[in-house]
Amino acid sequence: MKITELLLSAGFSADGAAEAEVSLITDDSRKVQPGSVFVCIAGAHFDGHSAARQAQEDGAVLIVCEHDVGCHSQLIVPNTRAALSLLCAAFFGNPARQLSLIGVTGTNGKTTSCFLLKDILEQAGHKTGLIGTVRNMVGSVEYPANLTTPDPFELQRLFAEMVQAGCEYCVMEVSSQALAQERVYGLHFTIAVFTNLTQDHLDYHGSFENYIAAKHKLFTMCDTAVVNADDAAHTAMVEGTDCRVVTFSALNDYADYSAKNITYKADGVDYFLVGIGQIERIRLQIPGGFTVYNSMGAAICAVLLGVPLKQVAEALGEAHGVPGRIEVVPTQTDYTVIIDYAHSPDGLENILAALRKIARARVITVFGCGGDRDRTKRPKMGKIASDLSDFVIITSDNPRTEDPDAIVREVAAGTANAKIPVVKITDRTAAIEFALNEAEKDDIVLLAGKGHETYQILNTGKIHYDEREIVRNLLNK
Repeated sequence: MKITELLLSAGFSADGAAEAEVSLITDDSRKVQPGSVFVCIAGAHFDGHSAARQAQEDGAVLIVCEHDVGCHSQLIVPNTRAALSLLCAAFFGNPARQLSLIGVTGTNGKTTSCFLLKDILEQAGHKTGLIGTVRNMVGSVEYPANLTTPDPFELQRLFAEMVQAGCEYCVMEVSSQALAQERVYGLHFTIAVFTNLTQDHLDYHGSFENYIAAKHKLFTMCDTAVVNADDAAHTAMVEGTDCRVVTFSALNDYADYSAKNITYKADGVDYFLVGIGQIERIRLQIPGGFTVYNSMGAAICAVLLGVPLKQVAEALGEAHGVPGRIEVVPTQTDYTVIIDYAHSPDGLENILAALRKIARARVITVFGCGGDRDRTKRPKMGKIASDLSDFVIITSDNPRTEDPDAIVREVAAGTANAKIPVVKITDRTAAIEFALNEAEKDDIVLLAGKGHETYQILNTGKIHYDEREIVRNLLNK
């Protein structure tokens, strides 16, 4: 594709553009190669504008920037992040226009909601792609995921592959960072789903108001919003937008869809999904109150897309959990080990509340907090763990560049008035071993925070760390 064709397809003027071939679009100066379009992004630690001339020397045929950088072939735009998304879409032929996009945003529940909706749509005969935290999928073909919402070039590449594979739909998690960074700029969503909003990512956004504003962007880009009316932020999500709004609730009757006669069991949940002129019993093999909300959002999306509610219920009845989300680890012991991704105050509270309803004995919680992230949530999570558990082991998560011992102390500050045993063991493997040795018949050992992750990020870099392997090796030892 030539520069002029690329620019015109992306909606930019091609006046004076060179007739060079474009081989790559990137905002990473280290990836520049002959034929690249280099987009200058001003980040928190590095401003790409400072690398523009070097990128040109390395073979970039066009520099996209927000101010004059002195290059002979440059395009000055108001927002290079938005331009990057538009250019990547144009490079791949704007594939998202041939897909129905369903975007799911919220603090918790995005991954499970997306997996459930993909299952429903595929059971109904619709080939569907998936983009999210655990993995990316084109039909049944899986790819590893590095970000909840990929960078624009990878995102558009996935869309193009979905179109080529014959997918009708793409169900995707849309993170607040992706929205703030314009990674989905220029996309249009058939349906956008709001799950919930609680404290998370304030290290990036700076304030809860900024966090809300980032999430709100998604609902300015959709035809229909499906929102959890039991969350106080649901009105803020759709305020000032012109999309159709469909609400759901597990607590009240005023919503468009409601959950009735909810039964929580050790191996799942049952409820009746009630809409105007519609009612169907929903049975899922995934326990927890949050499962009701996640499945409601997915079910309503499917109905709005034309899948009969009875067929939706049948598909949900066959659905299984998501890796790292209330995942039971095979142990051959008389106690249960569960891995869950809970890494925010709300996420930890939700999983512990769910386990409290099914636990026949103690709940032993092993968890920590990530480094270089919102520090204010650390004592809050410590208090939640000590309030809802019978035994707590505070340990390391992904400390990144911070001192892991210091993080553990900040978490422990929230357990000062705990009425249960609280132990601090910074080494995560040693903490898990302690919990397994402490566990007795019918106890539940919760390993919270890592979930699907098979790595740990230390100040020395990323290492392999799979808690399933850790548990197996410790028990074998």
